[in-house]
Amino acid sequence: GRRLVLPSSGITCLRYRIDLRAAANADRRNRGLAPDNVVVSPAVWLWRPSRTTDVSVRFELPDAMRVAVPWLPDPDAANTFRIPRAPGSSTAAAVFGHFDYAEADIPGATLRIAVTKTTQPSATDEIVDWVRTSAGHVALAYGRFPNPSPSVVVLGGTPSWRSDSPVRFGRVVRDGGESVELFVNRGMPVSTYYDDWTATHEFSHMMLPYLASRHRWISEGFAQYYQNVLLARAGQYSEERAWRKLYEGYERGRNSRPELSPNEAARNRRGAIMKVYWSGAALALLADVEVRQRSDGRQSLDTVLGRLDECCLPAAETWSGVRLFEQLDAFLDEPLFVPLYRRYAHRAGFPDVRTLLKRLGVAEENGVFRIVDDAELAELRRAITGG
Repeated sequence: GRRLVLPSSGITCLRYRIDLRAAANADRRNRGLAPDNVVVSPAVWLWRPSRTTDVSVRFELPDAMRVAVPWLPDPDAANTFRIPRAPGSSTAAAVFGHFDYAEADIPGATLRIAVTKTTQPSATDEIVDWVRTSAGHVALAYGRFPNPSPSVVVLGGTPSWRSDSPVRFGRVVRDGGESVELFVNRGMPVSTYYDDWTATHEFSHMMLPYLASRHRWISEGFAQYYQNVLLARAGQYSEERAWRKLYEGYERGRNSRPELSPNEAARNRRGAIMKVYWSGAALALLADVEVRQRSDGRQSLDTVLGRLDECCLPAAETWSGVRLFEQLDAFLDEPLFVPLYRRYAHRAGFPDVRTLLKRLGVAEENGVFRIVDDAELAELRRAITGG
């Protein structure tokens, strides 16, 4: 975050030295990694012009050493990358050393996957297949992935934490490009990763621009909605399991800090994390059903987000939730998203989806969850999770 002020005449060269190992010691992403892997953010070691300017970076590396960065590779020059304009949402991971690297094609994109090495052997090919599968789920929304060249970094060794989760954590970083970091439990078989929703959730974030923190409930909520819908379409969840997870998530959101509005919850997350993660998912369901009904099934939330991808992704700047919903409404004959925002964003409580869920045939009676096949909107429900 520091600045270097150049003389008005400019400079031709700036030479400096960075101790990457010392920088890596302060970065928790290095825990559990092999000694010849170094993960450290470019924010630590790269002096560059402001984020409004495209920058080209070329690495000269010792033999057999690799570098993985979130920036866009130059197809005509090895180890050369372009840093595009980006929101700068966080500190991206740059990986140096002797790690495994693979490229994997999915509809609309080529994934650039860096699999860091740990102190134990790793099933790299299996991990790459899992990443390809998880990112490919997003293409089940509107036929393609929303970024043609995302970077993926797989981190994590056999963890010191006590956790039965195969994928401990994930996040999308939009600093100089779009990348996904996935922290996996290398002590568990890769086959167990497929039953975890984390990777699908993170890749789903890329269907929206980076939103301001006050509207994080929208971005997290849309990803929550789609992780369940897409896992059902992919066959990893049954229809019943997907709707059960949505139903239970909505109930957790309803019970989370009921005195707060979604916007307030995003600013004051203490005890409100479920409201943050599920309020937007409720709006996504309400919007999806309404768009399908208005168009007699010809349009959906999928097709609206597909139009957003065509016009605006990847986005070079941070958006507000209102700007996002105004843009989505521009694809419809009649506004829908902004009215939903105005109805619920500043209102204490939780968006009302109980009545809609009942019409879809998603219900809980006497403590028993069930799917009602002859419900009023059962066909629409099957279309959502069936694709």
